[in-house]
Amino acid sequence: MSKKIFALVDGSAYSESVCHHIAWIAGRIGASVDLFHVLGRREGGSDDLSGNLRLGARSKIMGELAELDAQRAKLSQAQGRAILEDAQALIEKDGVAEVRPHLRLGDIVETVEDQEGDSDLIVIGKRGESADFAKQHLGSNMERVARATSKPVFVANRSFKPIEKVLIAFDGGVSAMKAVDYVANHPLFAGLACTVVTVGTPSDTVSKGLEDAKATLAAGGHAAEVKVVEGQPETALAELIEAEGHDLLVMGTYGHSRIRAMIIGSTTTAMIRTCKVPVLLMR
Repeated sequence: MSKKIFALVDGSAYSESVCHHIAWIAGRIGASVDLFHVLGRREGGSDDLSGNLRLGARSKIMGELAELDAQRAKLSQAQGRAILEDAQALIEKDGVAEVRPHLRLGDIVETVEDQEGDSDLIVIGKRGESADFAKQHLGSNMERVARATSKPVFVANRSFKPIEKVLIAFDGGVSAMKAVDYVANHPLFAGLACTVVTVGTPSDTVSKGLEDAKATLAAGGHAAEVKVVEGQPETALAELIEAEGHDLLVMGTYGHSRIRAMIIGSTTTAMIRTCKVPVLLMR
């Protein structure tokens, strides 16, 4: 079965980096790309303007408001098509032959759930159009997508560079073990240097978990390093990435239950916010 990437672009300052990362991933695994731009329902012109009118308003005003709404929707759709065309051109210029653009109207999470299908992974920017200048705020769409999908989510940072060194954050949990197995067996990581790190206090249990992770990676052809560092995960991992020059962080993500999704995941969110490299999230 051919591999497919499900990618989201929104015209933000992160979109160019998203496109280069898409092309890098597609080139390594031989994947085609389904490229989506999602218009919110307001952008698409689905508002009922009649509810905004007061008693006694003339029908002419209703007509003018409806016309303005239609014009706004038309402009939003034209902008969406332009964003897709520019993104497609960037990805194709980087050597990807099969890029399929899709303009959708509705909620982004509903679009992902309806359209991700048999995609291998999802690619999205760390921050969206409305969050470009809010350094302490992640794009809400990125967080919603990461919580909603069961696919691996590749979160692109603002600038692109080819990935050579991968850091896997390992806490012994189910999603961390899935991350190790994914790296060990997926062609995306073939030939890349890997390090597995646990943030915490050294112990026999921690050592056993790291050795098991190392063995899994070795079975997949990766001679991985393992290490334990102390401190808060978001700080310790960010410092390690900076000091050792890792290009990608792979880690487990939010819990599955609705309650856990609300109260768990603060470490994941903090890591994405503080890291200056892309992050691959595993469920």
